[in-house]
Amino acid sequence: MTTLLCQIEACINSRPLTPLSSDPSDISAITPGHFLIRSSLLDLPEPTNAQPKLTLSVRWQTIQDQRKQFWSRWSREYLHHLQHRPKWASPKRYLQVDDLVLVQDPVSSPLHWILGRIVKTFPGQDARTRVVVVRTHDGEITRSISKISLILPGREDVQFPQEKSPQRPPPP
Repeated sequence: MTTLLCQIEACINSRPLTPLSSDPSDISAITPGHFLIRSSLLDLPEPTNAQPKLTLSVRWQTIQDQRKQFWSRWSREYLHHLQHRPKWASPKRYLQVDDLVLVQDPVSSPLHWILGRIVKTFPGQDARTRVVVVRTHDGEITRSISKISLILPGREDVQFPQEKSPQRPPPP
């Protein structure tokens, strides 16, 4: 059980939070792992022999089944939450060039998040973005927006709070 919890923890702590820099050509992101171990999590932790009474093959198979169950539920619920797009309720910002996005890939491993920046958009007949070209570490890929989740808008939409200068009291 400890091994399974460590693997789930590694999966949760590898999710991207925000871009590492404001450079549009940089597609790396900060993860909770950066705060824990000062780098991104690259692999699942090695299993320990916490329960030597079970045979290794039975224990390994149990952990694999539980990990698959967790990953399918995680990708079904968390990634769906990132992709929430209410229809017709209110005008909403569409995907644009330079947005940092997560490309959903059903065959990728739980710790492999395909991050990229949108380099081109293709609107439909209704002028809404339907397909995008995303630049990733492996090159450019074309995906429907149903397979893309926005992580952080491009630079022109990011609003930083304005610093206020200290106000002096009026003279007596």
